[in-house]
This record gives sequence, structure tokens and C-alpha cells, in this order.
Amino acid sequence: MLNQGLQDGKRYQLIDVRSSGEYAAAHIPGAVNIPLEQVETRFADMHVTDPVVLVCQSGKRACMGHDLLDAHRDDLLILDGGTSAWEALSLPIVSGMNSRWSIERQVRLAAGVLVLVGVLLSVIVAQPWIWLAGFVGAGLSFAGLTNVCGMASLFAIMPWNRPRTTVVGTGGQA
Repeated sequence: MLNQGLQDGKRYQLIDVRSSGEYAAAHIPGAVNIPLEQVETRFADMHVTDPVVLVCQSGKRACMGHDLLDAHRDDLLILDGGTSAWEALSLPIVSGMNSRWSIERQVRLAAGVLVLVGVLLSVIVAQPWIWLAGFVGAGLSFAGLTNVCGMASLFAIMPWNRPRTTVVGTGGQA
């Protein structure tokens, strides 16, 4: 229905509420990235005249965004099934060719693996390994309270997360 409305010339403002990394990996053409945690503070970035369609991967975060904005707008829509459903219908997607995992996702994986390893080593090898799981839990709690994550800062400087550089030739000799 949304795609048909777009093809018929109906105007919508598509707001993708996923993280910037998820958005960069694949998004609906014309969608603007306003991560869910910024929706309330970026209200002024939304068009006043066009209905707003909230988009995420499956629809859950879009529903949360709807709840946050519902008191301010009466023209909010949610893309049912999100970009997953959009892609499943073979509708156009802007996709990063060399997309990478978001740093947030890398942190979740690393933290989960470290906690699992700490617990397993404490059971199999020696009890003091449980401190590894406790250290990771303390770090995650600190990050949640302060919005400063040491692990994310560490991942941000890793080679696989550095911007790719391109050398642009002059086309002739200097």
C-alpha cells in the first residue's frame, strides 16, 4: 500500500528509526534516519505537511516511535513488517555494498561471548573466572547509566570499523 501510494505520487516522510549502522546497511529509498533514541529530540526535523511513516527492521521499534510521537502528530503510520517485509516484496532498497555490523551489534556480540566464556571457565577451570562475567556486566551497567561505553570506543578504532579511503587519480601526469 505504501509503495503504491509512492508510485501514485502521494507524499510521505519516511523516518527510519533504526541505528545509523543498520540504516547504512540497507534502507528504503528516500527514508531519513532518525534513530529511536533521538525521535523526541528531532521532532523539528519532521515535515509538518506530509504524513510520517515510521520504519524499522520488523516494526517493533517503529511502534515504540509511534508511542513517543503520538501525542504530537495525528498523521503517523507504521510500515508493517518494516524493511524486512519491504525487501521480501522485492521493492527497491538502498544497500551498502560493503556494509558492516554496527558498533552496537559488535558490542552486544563481544559482551555476550565474554560473559559466556567467563561463566564456562569459572565452572570448568577455576571459580575466579566468574569475575570476567562480572567485569563485563559492570561495564554494560556503566555504559547504560552514563552513555559512555569503553568497549564501543575500543571497537570504533578497530581497523574493520575505520572509514575506507579511496585514492582519486588526476587522470593525467603531474
